[in-house]
Amino acid sequence: MLKGLRSAMDKVGADPTANVVLVASSVPKVFCAGADLKERRLMGPSEVREFVNTLRATFSSFEALPIPTIAVVEGAAFGGGLELALSCDLRICGGECNIQLARNRPCYYSWVCVQDGALLLAGGTQRLPRIVGRARAKELIFTGRRFDATEAVNMGVVNYCVPGGEAYQKALELAREINQKGPLAIRMAKKAINEGMEVDLSSALAVEEECYEQV
Repeated sequence: MLKGLRSAMDKVGADPTANVVLVASSVPKVFCAGADLKERRLMGPSEVREFVNTLRATFSSFEALPIPTIAVVEGAAFGGGLELALSCDLRICGGECNIQLARNRPCYYSWVCVQDGALLLAGGTQRLPRIVGRARAKELIFTGRRFDATEAVNMGVVNYCVPGGEAYQKALELAREINQKGPLAIRMAKKAINEGMEVDLSSALAVEEECYEQV
């Protein structure tokens, strides 16, 4: 999967006509189930280090793409799967937004937690607090509890919750709306927001001005 993602990033980076990227799964009811913990336990220290570095670098490179990225989450997004979604600019999930969905395998999200003997390793401990706030992020990571699509959108983890099977269509609609705007302006807006969030306000305003001058 990582090789495929990196290959796709290379193609997007080399395509000047690409304005929006959608990340979706071809596997029904699974966006990404995360790393295979059984396989990881069989790895030696050097193998684990190489895997972690590759995973983190891949997600960071994906996050650094200059154009908007949208995660299309249908089904399970566990551990690294949710970390992949968090590296996207926007997230859309499918799942019936009512309590009865537990019987029909709703869209669930969860973190690998302490009881699994593993910790988030692809930026989740840093990206989640920036999205939902420090206290909420600590709760979700410490407990490792699952939450459905409705709670995900209420907490701000995802931007939209739509009926199951309709997330891709919603993502396409959003992508088309973005695509109607000036592509350079969108790129500069993303740069201003991302870089501005990492510095103090005064420096962030300077970043904004720099981006404005390039449009």
